[in-house]
Amino acid sequence: MQSKILVSACLMGHAVRYDGRAKPLLHQAIETWRAEGRLVTICPEMSAGMQVPRPPAEIADAATGEDVLAGTARVVELTGADVTVEFLRAAENAAALARQAGCRYALLIDGSPSCGSGFIYDGTFSGRRQAGSGVTAAALKAAGIEVFSDREIERLIERIAQ
Repeated sequence: MQSKILVSACLMGHAVRYDGRAKPLLHQAIETWRAEGRLVTICPEMSAGMQVPRPPAEIADAATGEDVLAGTARVVELTGADVTVEFLRAAENAAALARQAGCRYALLIDGSPSCGSGFIYDGTFSGRRQAGSGVTAAALKAAGIEVFSDREIERLIERIAQ
């Protein structure tokens, strides 16, 4: 049986990002995996009941998704609203779906306070990036799922081929 891959809905062309847009990842592997029925699509934030569009959110104080999971950091919107509970619910939903569907891998959009795995923003809403994971990416890693960013699709292809 071929391994399933949890994938960010925005990468599949769904207009679910905070700004109401998609960020489709056009790659032959995506089409192949789709045809093989290997892709399990989720927008963690939407699964937690968040609206589209919604204010941009970042993990406060240059913290990471692991810090949010540990209860030592918050996710806040540009408006100042605390959306930590929603992001934790989103991460729980994504991890539960991945387990239920038998996903061994996840392909997530980088930069997101939920799905970022290579980088996230520093919480100042100034566009400054930092290394780190979003809340969902951290939860998936903690659940033993290998997480790859949209910029790492070639690495995911190689990993699946092993």
